[in-house]
Amino acid sequence: MSEIISSLSDISDRYDALFVDLWGCVHDGVRAYDAANAALIKYRETGGKVVLVTNSPKPRSGVEQQLSHFGVAKEAWDSIATSGDSARAAMYQGAVGQKVYFIGEPRDIPFFEPLNILESPLSIERVPLSEAEGIVCTGPFDPKADPSLMRPDFLLATQMGLKLLCANPDIVVDRGHVREWCAGALAQLYSEMGGESLYFGKPHPPIYDLALRRLAVLDANIGKDRILAIGDGIQTDIKGAISEDIDSLFITGGLAAAQTKTTDLPDSVALKAYIEHEKQHPTYSIGFLR
Repeated sequence: MSEIISSLSDISDRYDALFVDLWGCVHDGVRAYDAANAALIKYRETGGKVVLVTNSPKPRSGVEQQLSHFGVAKEAWDSIATSGDSARAAMYQGAVGQKVYFIGEPRDIPFFEPLNILESPLSIERVPLSEAEGIVCTGPFDPKADPSLMRPDFLLATQMGLKLLCANPDIVVDRGHVREWCAGALAQLYSEMGGESLYFGKPHPPIYDLALRRLAVLDANIGKDRILAIGDGIQTDIKGAISEDIDSLFITGGLAAAQTKTTDLPDSVALKAYIEHEKQHPTYSIGFLR
């Protein structure tokens, strides 16, 4: 059974670094959580390092701008690792070809900005599906629309043998009080239809490799046994941490608030039933990051 704690400070002295999810933990897609801000600032004041590890398809610079807009304090974190950056590196190395069909909102066009960390990146061209060598998905065209609307396009894509690069493995997020679909929902549908989806965010290894590199720049001597991963996605944040042999803190008041009957803290019986159903067992659980 996951140990229920009341605050990060209950266990923070056991860890030298935190890998912290953003959406549902540090902000709700509209504004920052004051208690999370305060908890992370306090942790850093004791010498701890905080790497924000997010399935956002945005580049690191775009996430930083978003955090400032939401009111996440700069003093609350040290570095950022995004699914978008992992996926962009793969795209510019040719994971889905040079001519790609783009699925996403106009605000995600910066995904295609040049990536200067590679020596010889490919020149990527966005084209209609009929001309594509692969698919790049940062999210649905409309995050409130049913993913099944993509079936006709996906049927053609599977017949063409195209791979789909998924820049955000999350299935859903809650923007304020509104639930929205993410790229992971489309990638899941594409795989179910017989297509091949490539993932780069949590719970998959590439984003953890990136997060560890970001951490090494801050302090090269922190081992995995001194890292705590924090997140509200049982099949992304928690599953990924377990796969990487990293301890985890499950934020039950996020995506699983209803299933865990979280008010201030999760209901212990509901929490046990939920994690057993999901077959993912976090080291610790807490209602909200504070």
